[in-house]
Order: sequence, then C-alpha cells, then structure tokens
Amino acid sequence: MSDNLTAEADRRLEEAIAASGGRDPREFYRERLRELKASNAAGYQSAVAYYRDQLIPSVASGTLAPFEAWAAYGRILAESVAPGRAISVDSSGRAQPFEEPAAPEMLVLHLPDGGGRALLVSLPAELSPAQRATYDVLVSGKQRPSA
Repeated sequence: MSDNLTAEADRRLEEAIAASGGRDPREFYRERLRELKASNAAGYQSAVAYYRDQLIPSVASGTLAPFEAWAAYGRILAESVAPGRAISVDSSGRAQPFEEPAAPEMLVLHLPDGGGRALLVSLPAELSPAQRATYDVLVSGKQRPSA
C-alpha cells in the first residue's frame, strides 16, 4: 500500500466528513484494533490486511464511498472481537437488522452472540435522544440516561 493511496483515501474521507458533518470513524476503530491486537492476534492481522488491501484502495479509487467502506470495516472489526449480529437504530430508537450500505443517520451496533455490551460500528453526525439512550445502555452500560 503506497503512501499516495493512503493520502488519497484520507482526503476522500475528510471531504465526506466536511460535506456531511459526519463523524470520523477512525477514532473508535483504533480502540477496537487495540482490543483485537490484545485478544486475537490472527483477527488483528486479518483486520490490518483488510485495511491495507481492501479498505484503502476502495476509498482511494472511489469504488466505495468513504463512510460505507469504513462502516464495513467497523463490522469486520466487531465480528473479529466477538461473533454476533449488526443492528441499525433509527432516530426514534427503533432497531432493525443492519443492511448495507450503512445509512448516515443510523446508529449501527454489533450485538455479541454471547451477550455483554454492544460494540459501536458507526455513529450518525448527531445522536437523537433515543439513539443516545440506546448507546448509553447497550454500549456504555449506563443504567441511567445521560443528561
């Protein structure tokens, strides 16, 4: 993977963030990668290979939209940490099975098969109150909603 390819993929993502007001997904994926590196070396190597061989080239070339490509990567990371299923939560708080591509207004979570806290896949630019409550309970484990 060349530095030029990475720079182009980063530029396209930055443009998408600026145009949509969306959130940069790389910040929460870094944490997931650290977790994966500590718990599943093979899964970590696979995630790094996907990033290098598929994510960056597809975003740099314009084959996939940046947010769509990064959400797919987020699902791969979550599945590597804990097998499960992805759901989308709309602004009313209603959940449904995740369908590609990730809609920018949806909160996308990965629910591990074995239970436990949900893993964040993608966030909308701004969480609705219902999405915030869902995030607080399922991801953060809070028993009381944030103010």
